[in-house]
Formats: sequence, C-alpha cells, structure tokens
Amino acid sequence: MSEILLQNKRYSELDWLRVALIFAVFLHHVFMPFNGDDWHVMNNESSKVLDDIMVYFEQLRLQTLFFIAGAASFLLLQKLPARKFLSSKFHRLFIPLLVGMILIVPPQHYYENITEYDSLASAYGQLMLSFDSNHLWFIEFLVIFMLLAVPFRYLLTSQTGNKLQQWLERISHHRFGLLSLVLLLIVLRGALKYIAPSDSHHIENLSLSVFYLFFFFAGMCFVKSELIWRALAKHRYIYLASLLVSSTLFYGYYYSPDLSPYLSLTARWQLWWLVCTLVSWSGLLTMAGFAIAHIKKTPTWLYQTNELIYPFYILHQTVIVMLAFYIVQWQASIALKSVSLLLSAFVVCALLCYYLIRPFKVTRYLFGLKVLPVSE
Repeated sequence: MSEILLQNKRYSELDWLRVALIFAVFLHHVFMPFNGDDWHVMNNESSKVLDDIMVYFEQLRLQTLFFIAGAASFLLLQKLPARKFLSSKFHRLFIPLLVGMILIVPPQHYYENITEYDSLASAYGQLMLSFDSNHLWFIEFLVIFMLLAVPFRYLLTSQTGNKLQQWLERISHHRFGLLSLVLLLIVLRGALKYIAPSDSHHIENLSLSVFYLFFFFAGMCFVKSELIWRALAKHRYIYLASLLVSSTLFYGYYYSPDLSPYLSLTARWQLWWLVCTLVSWSGLLTMAGFAIAHIKKTPTWLYQTNELIYPFYILHQTVIVMLAFYIVQWQASIALKSVSLLLSAFVVCALLCYYLIRPFKVTRYLFGLKVLPVSE
C-alpha cells in the first residue's frame, strides 16, 4: 500500500486502480452471503445469477492488486535503500497483519459458530491467539512478496535483468507481445495446479502464491520501463478485444454441458484454469492500459481515500460478517438485504477509518498508516 511516487512523478493510474479494486473486493464480500457458497454467514435463499457474475470477477481483482503492489514496491525501492524499505514494510504490513489476526478476525469465527461460545468476549479469549489470517491472507502474501522484491529488484538491475528488460521492451512494441506472456502463465499455473491442486489461501500453497507472484513481479518489470508502460496504453484496445474473447471462452466453458464422459476430472480442471488465466492476464493489461492512457491526476479527495483504503480493507470483512449475521435474518428480498448490507457496512467502515483510525498516532500505526509528525 505504498505511496506511488518516483522522482516526483505520481502514478495516478495506480492510485485509482487500487482504490477501485479494493472497493470491488468489498463488494464481493458484501454479496457473499447471497451467492450460495459456504461463507461465514449465509442467507437462506441464494442467487445463481449473482454467483455466476461473482465467479468471473474473482479472476480480475486480486491479480491486478498484486501487480499494483509490485509496481509500487519497485518505485519505493528506487527511493529507499533495501534496509529502510524492509523496515517500512515491517511496520506497515506485518504489524497491521498481526493486529488484524488478534483483534479483527476473531469476530468472524464467533458469528460463524455463535452457538459454540458464551459471548463475543469469551470467543476473543479463545481465538485471538490462533493467529488465523482469514481475509488478511492478501497482506500475508504481500509480506513475503516484499521480502522477495529486494533481491528481484537487484536482479532487474543486473546484466541478466537488463537482458530480460530489453526483451520485454522488444515484445511490448508488438500488439500481442505482452499478451503472449499469458502462455507462460498458463503453463506455470497448470503445472502448479497439477502438483498442488489445493485452493487454500496459505502462502505455502504454491499453485496460488506463485501465480500471484507472477503478477507482482510483472508489476515490477513493467513499471521499470517507460517504454513498456507506454505500450500498455498504446495497445489497450487490443487488450480489450482479447478480454472480450477470453470472457466469451470463460463463460462458454462455465456453461458448457457435462464433459465428464469425454474428459477426465484433471483435464476439466486444467481447462478451467486455462480460461481463468486468460481472463486474469487480459483483464490486467486492459485495466492498466486504459488507466495509463486516461488517468493523469490524483484529485485531493483520492489522496486521503488512497491512504484510508488500507485500514478499510483490514476492517471490511469483519464488519460485513457482523452486520450480515443480523440482516440475513430479516424477512426481506435478497435485493433489499444486500443493498442494506452494502450501505451499512460501507458507512461503518468509513466512519471507523475516518474517526477512529485516522486521527490518532497509535491507531494509525496499528493499521499501517504513516504516523504524522506532532506539528500536523
């Protein structure tokens, strides 16, 4: 969640994308009680249409957030020595992760298994030291990725790294050059899913962590070169066309008839990961390309939003679970419940960030914000 600055240049496109994508994560979790999946709190009725939409956007959000984090880490490493960079990440990633696991995550388990506890207070006593990252696995991944960013940045400045960068710049001139990298990503993901098919959101699940690491390193490589950055904008309509094709293939396979008589379960899963990866990579290039081409400024209101979006992310799922526990019990339609949950959760999270976390040094530090000088 670093400040996107390099040599007094602000990459406003990354500010906008980060805020928009984290809000998209918030929306995803707001609708989780109503899509029929086995989530923390579930509504009695569910919407298949909602689930069909949500499964698509799962291929776009976090992948691009890791790309943004990779770009931000490279830019910050251009300004800070490695020691200060790692110290900053310890305070602004690891400490909030620890605070989140101890204070923020336990209520989710309480409301999910409320009959097993006497009260929320007693649940805290049992859960606060279990150190379950839950929805904060994204930050857990970032902690590890930031450690890897330091040697990768040195690699990029080495002779080998320069050759890699020159190759990326050459292929970026071609309309389908950067798109072709999806072939490498498909092979990588398919092989890892074959070896480690788990869907676990733990860092040791290589089929997930290495997949996201690819996007993180791509962010570092792409932002290092102004030529590649401009190429993303130049070929954005090609990327958009590829996203439309990928999306058609995605839903074509998603709604395909039963293929079990013709393909093994392993083959069907490999096809699924293939179409998902096509959407993820083409979606990343499309969003980055259009943002780079059309977003040139960070308005005043976005500076503060860009800062507070981090504690907002830390808080949001717990607030959603707590509110959803009561809202799903209403005798009302899915539409009314989901809108009520959306509005109430957003207001609660925004108020907590603005009035409880933002003004105070202790809460700013615990939730990963820069501690303001006394004069401010």
